Amino acid sequence: MNSISNPILQKLRLKNPKLVLLSQCSNIQDLKIIHAHMLRTHFFFDTFASSRIIAFCIDKPNFLTYAIKVFSQIYNPNIFIFNALIRGCSTSENPENSFHYYIQSQRIGLLPDNITHPFLVKACSKIESLKMGMQVHGQIIKHGFELDFYVQHALVYMYASLGDLMAAMFIFKRMGRFDVASWTCMIAGYHKFGDVESARELFDKMPDRNLVTWSTMISGYARNNRFDKAVEMFGILQDEGVVANEVVMVGVISSCAHLGALAVGEKAHEYVMRNGLALNVILGTAIVDMYARCGDVEKAIRVFKGLEEKDVLCWTALISGLAMHGYAMKALEYFSEMEKNGIFPRDITFTAVLKACSHGGLVEKGLEIFESMKRDHGVEPRLEHFGCMVDLLGRAGKLEEAEKFIHEMPVKPNAPIWGALLGACRIHRNVEVGERVGKILIQMKPEHSGYYVLLSNIYARTNKWKDVTVMRRLMKEKGVRKPPGYSLIEIDGKVHEFTIGDKTHPEIDKIERMWEVILQKIKVAGYIGNTGEALFDIDEEEKEDALHRHSEKLAIAYGIMKIRGPTPIRIVKNLRVCEECHTATKFISQVFEVELIVRDRNRFHHFRKGACSCMDYW
Repeated sequence: MNSISNPILQKLRLKNPKLVLLSQCSNIQDLKIIHAHMLRTHFFFDTFASSRIIAFCIDKPNFLTYAIKVFSQIYNPNIFIFNALIRGCSTSENPENSFHYYIQSQRIGLLPDNITHPFLVKACSKIESLKMGMQVHGQIIKHGFELDFYVQHALVYMYASLGDLMAAMFIFKRMGRFDVASWTCMIAGYHKFGDVESARELFDKMPDRNLVTWSTMISGYARNNRFDKAVEMFGILQDEGVVANEVVMVGVISSCAHLGALAVGEKAHEYVMRNGLALNVILGTAIVDMYARCGDVEKAIRVFKGLEEKDVLCWTALISGLAMHGYAMKALEYFSEMEKNGIFPRDITFTAVLKACSHGGLVEKGLEIFESMKRDHGVEPRLEHFGCMVDLLGRAGKLEEAEKFIHEMPVKPNAPIWGALLGACRIHRNVEVGERVGKILIQMKPEHSGYYVLLSNIYARTNKWKDVTVMRRLMKEKGVRKPPGYSLIEIDGKVHEFTIGDKTHPEIDKIERMWEVILQKIKVAGYIGNTGEALFDIDEEEKEDALHRHSEKLAIAYGIMKIRGPTPIRIVKNLRVCEECHTATKFISQVFEVELIVRDRNRFHHFRKGACSCMDYW
């Protein structure tokens, strides 16, 4: 061992040379030998020596149990020993044990110090108990440590993470000095509870920032579905000359995936490669997922094949991406290859595979895989797997079988499972089953607008306008509002959003004129608007006009205005593409000789030469 310069090691050497060996001890067996020697020589009963044993155990993973055994042999523990145990418990699987040792220290008359309370506060954060945290805060005030910087920092983190942002801000403002960590705690707290504006306001006021702060902002925006802001924040980061790390880039690339912003996602991928960031399994999976969800499956496959390390989540991301695009057979090939590589599928993997079977209409294969889950892989089917099976049978038109499957499930079906059947009734225009299922859903989830809308669609497509009126009146009485549909399109690295009947876009007049040109051309080619998709009992001309204001049509018109050459027009829609828009888009792809890639709530649609990759099966 090299010369000892550390003051603690020097003291250990003076007290007992055997204690110096603690610094070189790496396993429990060696520790027991040292401990036994100290007991035989009675040196263990020296408080300093026993405290070093305790401290050593706390700093080693999985040694906490031994530390507690050692503690039981100490006759006169001091506050240092109690602090060590409180610290160890606060980061363990049972953080509430910290309070036990704190109470014990109080009973024997020991006064806490500024080291005691931060770990008690940390334990409160970990068990997510605001009530206990407030009691600890009371102890802090009682013992006069409310102005200690480290105590204040711990309190800010606790209150912010547990949702009492007013208390967190009150303490934050009283801190004698601010560090980046304290600012970041407040920002994380605001994001956690949805106040992204306050988080951004605080971020802009920060005198200094580190990568953790940037990562907190980007991931916070993403967690609150403000993916555009997450991407915007990445641009600001670059403008300020900050070099992002792998954690930041996962947040950025995942946001691009949600937006369907392929060009921005490609630039983010280039940034990763240009800056030599480690393409670990988490970042690699995010990139694979981004390309798949942005519509470039071939690039997703290339990135996947180039990854040195692939775990089950990485394989699942690719299989899920292929499923979304309707490449069922390709998804099954990768599932088989994954098993051959010794990767055991998880429940989410089976969800992806069953969705692939559903989108591809592979009923028998889907049933076979579902049966194999528990039998061959030991994976117990969960509600989402039963939902996939209902979707599989329903999409194939086997509505009675799907309904029977639900009634025979070993677990109680939830709303999404019944919703899958209702969606199938919409596709196949089955009013009888649809009415029965719709009433069940409205009773289960009276606040969910989607089920009213689905049932209304079934009525509208069969010209049952009185029933549509009943549904609309029921929604109004219950205060249920349908979330607005929107479509996104990326032009020159900027994402544009359109809503139904949108008038806010700066080029809306040109876009509407372009749509009129498109409409006239596809009508010449044989397109006839399917007014059954309109949900109002109005005349045919008004229904047709309402349908032509759907958000994806405005986005497509803008894409045709702006995108030249063979570049596909990519649209992301938050709702399912209606049948009428699906038909219109097929005509557009043929008449304008353009490829359109549309991602809706359920899957991808690749429109080429008048046909769709879903084969009208979605």
